[in-house]
Amino acid sequence: MPSPAMPASPQSAAPANAAASAARLPKHEPLAFQTRNGMVESVHYGSLVATAPGGRTLLSAGEPRAPFYPRSSLKPLQSVAMVRAGLDLPADLLALTAASHSGAARHLDGASRILELHGLTPAALENSTDLPYGVREREEWLRGGGRPTQLAQNCSGKHAAMAATCVINGWPVQGYLDPSHPLQQLVAETVTELTGEEPAGISTDGCGTPLFALTLAGMARAFGRLASADLPDGMFDGGAAAAESPEAAVAHSMRRHPEMVAGEGRDVTELMRLLPGALAKDGFEGIQLVGLPDGRAVAVKISDGGDRARMPVTVRALEALDVDTSALAGIATGAVLGGGRPVGLLQAADFPFLSPTDDVL
Repeated sequence: MPSPAMPASPQSAAPANAAASAARLPKHEPLAFQTRNGMVESVHYGSLVATAPGGRTLLSAGEPRAPFYPRSSLKPLQSVAMVRAGLDLPADLLALTAASHSGAARHLDGASRILELHGLTPAALENSTDLPYGVREREEWLRGGGRPTQLAQNCSGKHAAMAATCVINGWPVQGYLDPSHPLQQLVAETVTELTGEEPAGISTDGCGTPLFALTLAGMARAFGRLASADLPDGMFDGGAAAAESPEAAVAHSMRRHPEMVAGEGRDVTELMRLLPGALAKDGFEGIQLVGLPDGRAVAVKISDGGDRARMPVTVRALEALDVDTSALAGIATGAVLGGGRPVGLLQAADFPFLSPTDDVL
């Protein structure tokens, strides 16, 4: 019997593998750095883009055209699709459908309310199980003897809404995460419409939801559309049906209830509280989206997938757009401690922005 073929040695395989890897790697740029006693200790690379209404590029760094997975920053777009399909919830619960919540009592109770309003129980949820995402919420949950559940997982508001949307439309609840399910087909169409681009690939998010590879430019366009969607004065009575558009209903609910979109102590909640009219959503792997009421938007991707550089870079980009970010000082940098006292700073780099006047991504 012949011997099995031996793998190539690392030395002989390295050049080909390195070339193949280099061809796939986005051309990220240094966007943030951390110092300790005046010395640069860490550097975070990434890409970003800021767009005007219609898609014109206002600012960019790195490679904003490179496809990436937006992860949970897709949730507001998924919520728009559900409102288009007839989902009509009070504003706090609609905000929860777009949330990566911390797992506080208000979040778990809200997800349960969405289910109950549509004759469902947590057994209808098809997301993965987890402990609450927030540190304090997780510790409290564990002290009470809690275990990983689908309701505690940070996407349970979205999943409760997906199951509810199926009930509203007479679609099968079981299997609502299948890409061929009518709900997911509608989500895919809505994402394509709002971003203005076809997905470069499809995968599965951590919670089990279909996930689309898009560009930072496309996601910025979508958030600009949501944040600038008009809601006529006096027409919002707490339900999506009164809104002028599903985009306006989702954006209004998130801005009105930022505590439902993330949670206490979370920077996304703080940004929406401190910057009136801003629409913000983060995502795993270093992603941040912010839409402004005038239709401009910022999209950030930190290449190492870490969380700490995401908000300082976002605040720096907003500042470059001449947005008054003075109220955001508390989330624009991070203290570096030595022996319990500040000895350095995590901050956005003074990265070189490209400022084209007529580039449409």
